[in-house]
Amino acid sequence: MDGQNSNMSANAKMFDQARTLRLHTGNIVNRSRMKRKCPGSPSEELQDCIQATLSDWISQTKLTAEDIQDTLDCFIPEATDAVTPEEREELKVSAKLFLCESDKSSIKDAVKMACQTLAVSQLDSVIIAPPGPPEGEKQTLSHLQPAWEELEGLVRSQQIAAIGTSDLDKDLLEQLYNWAQVKPNSNQVNLASCCVMPPDLTAFAKEFDIQLLTHNDPKELMSAAAFQQALQEGTQELSVADWRLEWVLRYSIIVKSRGIIKAKGYLVNAKKASP
Repeated sequence: MDGQNSNMSANAKMFDQARTLRLHTGNIVNRSRMKRKCPGSPSEELQDCIQATLSDWISQTKLTAEDIQDTLDCFIPEATDAVTPEEREELKVSAKLFLCESDKSSIKDAVKMACQTLAVSQLDSVIIAPPGPPEGEKQTLSHLQPAWEELEGLVRSQQIAAIGTSDLDKDLLEQLYNWAQVKPNSNQVNLASCCVMPPDLTAFAKEFDIQLLTHNDPKELMSAAAFQQALQEGTQELSVADWRLEWVLRYSIIVKSRGIIKAKGYLVNAKKASP
């Protein structure tokens, strides 16, 4: 019992002193704890994944004073399915990046972490979901431009092959297309908000070879309260208040020839709120 208490004390100190939390759920296609659950929404799936990963990581991590650092890297090595060079050509590695804050440097950090985690030099496609506009305002091109410019830089440096958007209507997609140097190759449409693809959007996408995809992600993938709840449950009620979710990257690895999902997972980055 004393050993367990000292480990809990070390864990509490670790979360107290850390300023950055980076979490990788591993391949949730294979993780048995995840497969027993059937989350009703992407938000519930993410919450379950964060909670389970933290719980497993804490139970497997034996800490000493030297291990306590500014950045916590929470991942289960055996749960990670890295891509081998031999199979890379057979696989499509795609990601959707949910930005919770307007800091565009998060995009580069997220893509770098995804490439390192999955052992690839390039992501085949990244769809960006920037934070929504302030209350009462409509999303505009100027709201999208900083994030898009960051993505364009990652295409030029060959860290991403293709970039796409999420939930843009025809007018905003056209504005982005006309302004952008690297054109969007896809646009996701939430079928909860429109049961049929708008004809003007369909016609524009067809003319300019933009793939229209569907999704069921909510406007806010994870609320601050849901994130805190996942942290508290995953850490057995350690003191984990005041953590702020910065971004979530959801990736999928698909076998091109068979169209099956080989791996799927989440990368999460959070910062300790300033006192």
